[in-house]
Amino acid sequence: MKNTTVKKGILGVALVAFGAMGLKAQPPKGEQRKRPTLEEIFKQMDANEDGKLTKEEVKGPLKKDFKKIDANEDGFLTKEEIEKMPKPEKKEKPSK
Repeated sequence: MKNTTVKKGILGVALVAFGAMGLKAQPPKGEQRKRPTLEEIFKQMDANEDGKLTKEEVKGPLKKDFKKIDANEDGFLTKEEIEKMPKPEKKEKPSK
């Protein structure tokens, strides 16, 4: 009986801890996440640090729109190409 109570207590503490971490990961309601700077993007994604991003290195919208952004079609994204890429359209929230 005591062993079961201890296990339930540990499980409860773990669930509360994970729940709190999940809340911290979300931006506050009504606020949007800040867009990373170009330097931050390259620091995070440029695995071989050659100053260019390949389709294998990128993720998210850059990967999805790689061909559109790669203006000279050389298979790499440069800082200049990313700076010139079209900005994503803002989605309007449906009115209630």
